[in-house]
Amino acid sequence: MGKGFCFVARQKRLTLEGDLYFVDLVFYNRLLRCFVLVDIKLGKLTHQDLGQMQMYMNFFDRYQRQPDEAKTIGIVLCSDKNDAMVKISLPEDGGRIRASRYQTYLPSEAELRRELNRDREEVERVLKLTA
Repeated sequence: MGKGFCFVARQKRLTLEGDLYFVDLVFYNRLLRCFVLVDIKLGKLTHQDLGQMQMYMNFFDRYQRQPDEAKTIGIVLCSDKNDAMVKISLPEDGGRIRASRYQTYLPSEAELRRELNRDREEVERVLKLTA
């Protein structure tokens, strides 16, 4: 994960008026001084998944976070995502939720090159549009 991460819980249970919810992984980052919540989705990411993460983050900010700590960060990992849906579902500034696709295998060198080239071309296209 990187520097400063401390494991807090796996399948952390949250109870809201009798309804149970489970955050897949909870970390605390000592350098950022905030909780980092990770939710893992097996299928395609939906706007409901992002809303659920927002609820988890709100819970931690309101009931777990200390006043001197930074706000909670949420990461949603999924096997597939619709970039347009993510862009429109999250605040324009990106907010504190990140959504990313995971792979259950290591890509070949050729696949990795294609992916990097595609990402580079997309960034260059966006930069040209904003210039």
